[in-house]
Amino acid sequence: MEEEGTDSRKQAKLVIMELANMISVPMALNAVVRLNVADAIWNAGANTPISAAQILPRILPAGDAENLQRLLRILTSYGVFHEHIDAGERKYSLTDVGKTLVTDEQGLSYGAYVLQHHQDALMRAWPLVHEAVVDPTKEPFERANGEGAYGYYLKKEEMNELMVKAMSGVSVPFIKAMLEGYDGFQGVERLVDVGGSGGDCLRMILQKHPTIKEGINFDLPEVVAKAPPTPYVTHVGGDMFKSIPQGDAIFMKWVLTTWTDEEIKQIMRNCHKALPEGGKLIACEPVLPEHSDESHRTRALLEGDIFVMTIYRAKGKHRTEEQFRLLAIDAGFPHFRAFNVDHFYTVLEFQK
Repeated sequence: MEEEGTDSRKQAKLVIMELANMISVPMALNAVVRLNVADAIWNAGANTPISAAQILPRILPAGDAENLQRLLRILTSYGVFHEHIDAGERKYSLTDVGKTLVTDEQGLSYGAYVLQHHQDALMRAWPLVHEAVVDPTKEPFERANGEGAYGYYLKKEEMNELMVKAMSGVSVPFIKAMLEGYDGFQGVERLVDVGGSGGDCLRMILQKHPTIKEGINFDLPEVVAKAPPTPYVTHVGGDMFKSIPQGDAIFMKWVLTTWTDEEIKQIMRNCHKALPEGGKLIACEPVLPEHSDESHRTRALLEGDIFVMTIYRAKGKHRTEEQFRLLAIDAGFPHFRAFNVDHFYTVLEFQK
């Protein structure tokens, strides 16, 4: 063990102190989203640096400006806000990161994704993460709440609505990027979206590719029952572990990552049965790098992996490209390609 006075030892203790207090960061982020701080600073595109005291009346009838400033300072250190010191007064504007929290014309932002991650039922699971190591047959969420996350969400309308809004807030920007950088929908006439929820992704794909004559939005019956009518889209309820509607191509986003290897192979086999020869399964999933490093991308992917383990399935997980390729081969897909159109999601194309 090094002497306590060495620079490396001092730095090590500083890092572990930061990690021990890291909960302050997501909780501060959760707080500013709840308070609509990003919209208040953005102010219809002005993004003029303003103080906490100036922000406060835009978000609350009364409150504590000093405590708001404390939240702004910690999030400034993580790149959410710019801090401007003017005549001794701290003022704040949005960085590119902070702008992801601004509500767009469709009422969407990454804010719902932040709130969805920090609901009470989810927070109860985090002190039990070690139980996923002790006994992986039951995820921490179920231990904390008495049932699995998917069943729990369906019984809690407010949670389910927030989940749908969170997924839309994340999905819409990703689908826009995917449609700009991926052309695998060419020649498809009947497209099935597995786990399509309200049908937002399918609607955007059909708008970009009008040669697709029919879209099938496939999800649980209770989910598609709430999906809005969409031109050229049929909402179909069912269970992907039993069967999947037929199509020239099957699309899914962030579906495979929450299931075990054997469950993924079952989903893929059902996709294989539903596709013609040469048909494609197009899956957009978080894909882990082979090597661990300190980049934002690697950290975001590994953090998401622990989230899956804690909330959805103890043996559900993010996977590497090679792990996905081997699962697909076992399910009958001999051809595999990966397209990096986004820093978080990768487009995985499996062809029959």
